[in-house]
Order: sequence, then structure tokens, then C-alpha cells
Amino acid sequence: MLKTDQRTPVPPVPAHDSVLPELREMWWETGVRARAQAGLFAVFTELPRLVWSAVSVSWRADRVRSSVVAATTVGAGVMSAFGLLAAQRVLVEVFAGGPTADKVIAALPALVALAAVTALRAGMATAMGYAQNGLTPKVDREVERGLFELTTAVRLEAFDADAFADDMERASRGADSTTGLVQSSMNLLAGIAGIAGVLAVAVAVVVIHPLLLLALLVATVPNGWASLRAGHLRYQTYAAGSVRRRRLWLLHRLMAERDSAPELRSYGLRGFLLDQYDRVMGVETDIQLALARRVTTTTTVGAMIGGVATAVVYVLLGVLLVNGQIPLAAAATCVIAVQTAQRSLAVVTFQVDRVYTEGQHFRDYTGFMTRAADYLSPTATPTARTAAHERLHKITVEAVSLRYPDRDTSAVDGVTLTIKAGQTVAFVGENGSGKSTLATMIATLRTPTGGTIRYNGRPLQDWNIDALRARIAVVTQDYHKWPFTAATNIAIGDITTKPDQDRIEAAAARAVAHNMIQVLPHGYETLLDRTFANGQDLSGGQWQRITAARGFLRDADLLIMDEPSSALDPRAEDALFQAIRDRQGRATTILITHRLANVRHADRIYVLHHGTLVETGTHDDLMTADGRYAELFTLQAAGYDTTPSTPAPLPRQTATA
Repeated sequence: MLKTDQRTPVPPVPAHDSVLPELREMWWETGVRARAQAGLFAVFTELPRLVWSAVSVSWRADRVRSSVVAATTVGAGVMSAFGLLAAQRVLVEVFAGGPTADKVIAALPALVALAAVTALRAGMATAMGYAQNGLTPKVDREVERGLFELTTAVRLEAFDADAFADDMERASRGADSTTGLVQSSMNLLAGIAGIAGVLAVAVAVVVIHPLLLLALLVATVPNGWASLRAGHLRYQTYAAGSVRRRRLWLLHRLMAERDSAPELRSYGLRGFLLDQYDRVMGVETDIQLALARRVTTTTTVGAMIGGVATAVVYVLLGVLLVNGQIPLAAAATCVIAVQTAQRSLAVVTFQVDRVYTEGQHFRDYTGFMTRAADYLSPTATPTARTAAHERLHKITVEAVSLRYPDRDTSAVDGVTLTIKAGQTVAFVGENGSGKSTLATMIATLRTPTGGTIRYNGRPLQDWNIDALRARIAVVTQDYHKWPFTAATNIAIGDITTKPDQDRIEAAAARAVAHNMIQVLPHGYETLLDRTFANGQDLSGGQWQRITAARGFLRDADLLIMDEPSSALDPRAEDALFQAIRDRQGRATTILITHRLANVRHADRIYVLHHGTLVETGTHDDLMTADGRYAELFTLQAAGYDTTPSTPAPLPRQTATA
């Protein structure tokens, strides 16, 4: 029984290990995992290349602002060094012998220099902030626009490859990390400049007494090492626990989202999911506590060594002062140097981790941009003719095949057929027979792995691809719910023309969507997404009408309708197919549907099975042939037979169905 304190008790669940499956590595783990596996030497070795990458992308985005940010960032670090030197000079003059007035006058130039350095540093910080605030959105736009230009241009089959999908997820994170990489690189340069100032003071300290340099190093280095070591421990633990965190994220969704809420309650899954949560969270809590102990130990050891070393520095300074080996000004300068070095080193160690981690994500971005170019559509031949005003009058599919990545068999295998202008043809077959895949190749959305598709006798590479696609409209069964108004959802079917309300409403009427849209709270201006204020959610059948209207709006030479009525009620389905039949004789239509009664009117019916074309002909021809089509049609028609009869036993599903 789960312990729930005073909460509502939950029923017991079976005592078994977590049933959540193993999860693949996600995009946001790349940099963290790389940092966890890299030693400190590897981190510092790669830093120059990563900083150079950050500077390069920033320079492309905005040269002026990049120059200002770089100059002011490094300049601020240099000014810190000069300020430290000026402060040293002030102390030397103040603690020198002689009357107070003379000492103040002697220190006045250094005081003026210190004030000027402080003012300059403040001015540089203001200029840097202003330039960086303007640079950030430009860097974001530079990398994101490049990513989206590529992802919207690659061929559709790119999204079938698991490697491409993983690369794209990581590249998206890399685009987001670019700004962080630029900022961290600039901050790292500033920290290094600050340390350079400390080194300048250290040279002066060595001149005073060599032991002070050794004491200065011992007082600062242990803390820096402890910070880097603690960061390394955090990254190792984070990378090792990535699967647990994603399981927790998945459980959060299952227990708190709208989509899962009905089944969670109807199947009584509350206790089961809470048990899963407790198992995963128990392990994660123990690991985090162990990490806290290790990090605390590491930082404590570093702080203790640094503290002892700092105390030794102060004792050494006292001894040297008592013995008269160094002046009081030198001792005060050494104290300031120790404190400044510790602060600068803390900045550098933090930025080193950030630059390396964000740099790994940025490398994912640049790598994806290079690899994804292989999925771009081939460039049209120099003799390619525009299809802007050329209507499609014939489509020839010649021995076309397509095999998806990591599949042993072809989804479409050696199909040959011809479609003429004005025809209504139907692709028929069981699930997985290759109907939709063949249609997407004809629509130029996928590239055949074998064979050729010719449009008006010419292969695809002899056409302007964008102009050809403008002659084709596709209504897919896996439609997307665009988060726009009802009017815009239809208007995007033809973005080459200015949205016209009359045309939109006419297309909606043909798709049996007009009356449905009119009763929405704001009619055609109703936002179809509940995540926005005043947004509305539609049923599957209502969305299918919107999608069909989108296809009708274009009034293309070729209209491909892939399962356009799977969620429609009988009345809407009949009206939709009547609109499709109205195109017959004047425009070409490819119809894919399991409702075989709706394809009887087709000029040609192509029957596919396991990717191959097994039958072709009119409805009457195929029924006479008494083949696969006749079998499917008869099975479906029997479901509408109202003649009383003795119930027949249900057919047993075959393994190949």
C-alpha cells in the first residue's frame, strides 16, 4: 500500500519494477553528457575553438554590436587590471613616509587614474549591456532562420530517418544555445582579462618578495580546482540520471494532462502511476543526496585549503612587515590581489563549464546543417521549364518503388500506371498496402527509390518544383491542426493568392464545413486552438471538413484526397463525395478510401497489396474479375445488408491483414 499521509488512499498495485520503457537519448543531453565524459585537459583544449565559433556567428549576425561587446568586455577586464595597479600606487604613496598632505598630493595622480578607470569601466559596462541586448535577438535570428530555411526545404523522406529526427532535435537545442555560447565566451574573455590584471600585480608582488607569489597561488588555485571538480560531479550525475528525469517528465504528463485524464480515471490508474512515480523519484532523491554530499565535501576541502593558504599569506605578510622586509603598501596590495584573483578565478571556472557545454550543443547545430544538406531536393536542370501556366494533362508512373529507412521490404514495389487529365482514379487496398506512399510520390512529397514519375512526359527534375506543386492539392489523412482561425486554416490551401472570403466560404461549402463554421462563437474568425484565449476545439470530423475545404480552395489540376471522410457522419460524407464527383471530367482526382461504395464512380480503380499493383479497372470490371477488390467490396457491402439472417461466425483475422 502506498503511503499517502492524510490524502485519499490509493489501491494497492502489483509489486514489480518500473514498467516504463527505456528511452532514447534526447537533444538536451548532448552537451551535458560530453562535459561529464570530458576531462579538464580536454575541456581546456577545446575552449579556443568554441570561443572562435561563438565570435564567428556573432560577427555574422551584427559586426558593429559584436565589436562593441568584445571591445567593452575585454576592455572592462583590462580596466580592472589598471584599477588594481592604480590602487597599488595609491597605497604606496599613502603609506610612504612624510607629512600627510605631501602623501595625499603624491597619491593624487593615482587617485585620478583610479577614478578615471572606474568611470571608464562603468561606461563600458553600459555600452556592453546595450550592445548585447541588441545582439542577442540578432544572433537568435541568424541561427534559427538558417535552421528553419533548411528544415522547410528538405525532402519529406528526411523525417522518416531516425538519425535525422534526432539530429534535428539536437540542432534545435543548439540554435537556442548559440546566444548562451556567445555570452559565456565574452564573459570568459572578461574573466581571463581580469586574471591577466592579477598576474600584472603578481609580478609587482614577486619583486617585493618571491614567497608572496607562491602564497598567492596557494590561496587562489584550490578554490578554482574545487569549483571545476564540483561542476564535473554535477554533470556526471546529471548525465547518468537523464533516463530517470525523462521518466518523471513522462509521468508528469500522464498524471496531469487532459489527453490521459479520461483513461486514467476509467481504468483506475491513479495508484499505479503514483507507484511508478515513487519508485523513480525515490532513486532520484537518493542520488541527489549523494551528489550533495560529494559536492559539499569537494568544495569544503577546496575552501579549507584556500582558507588555510590565505591565512598563511596574511601571517607571512605580518612577519615580513614586522621584520621590515616589505612596506605596508605592498602588504595591502597583496591582500587586494588575493581577493581579486579569487573572484576572477570563480568567474572563469563557471564560464569554462558553460562555454564547453553550450559549445557541444552548438556543434550539434553546425553538424546538422552540414548533414541535412544531403536531403535537399536536387537542383532543376538548366533546361527545366516553369510550370506556372502549364496545366497537368498526364501523369505517368513507371516502375516506381520506395523503401523506407530500416525496412526490409518496399512500401511501394514496381508500380506502373497512367493518370489522364479529368480522370477520377482510386487507390484501394488494405492497411499498409502502399496507397498513401504512392500518392505522396505523385504529389512530389517523396522521392522514389526506384523508377520514374513523369508529368506531361517530363521527369520531375525538368520542372520547377514549386510551380509544379502549385498545380497539386493534397488532403492527407494525417492532417495538421494549424493554430489559426477557421478562415486562415482554409486560406493556407492557396497562399499564392490574396485570401478572399467568398472563395473561402465556397470551398467550405463544398467540404460541408460552412454551416459548421458559422455556428462557432466567432464564425470564420474563431481561433481553432484551445491553448489561446477564446480558442475552440473541434472534433475529428469537423477538422476533416476544414482540411477538405483547404484542398478545394486551391482548385488544382490534381487533387489527392487521402481518407477524407474517415471521421465524417453519413450525411457529410455523401455531400463531400458529391463535391469530389463534380470535378470528374474537368480536373484530375486521386481518391484513397476504405469506403469502397464511394469509388464506384471512379474512371479507374487501382488495387494495391503489399506495395504491388495487383488489379486495375473500373468497378464493374473488378467485380466481374472476382479478385481482391470484389472480395473487399462484398465484405463491406455485407455489413449494410438488412435482410434478416442467421448470424455468421466472425471471420478470423489473418496474420497478413
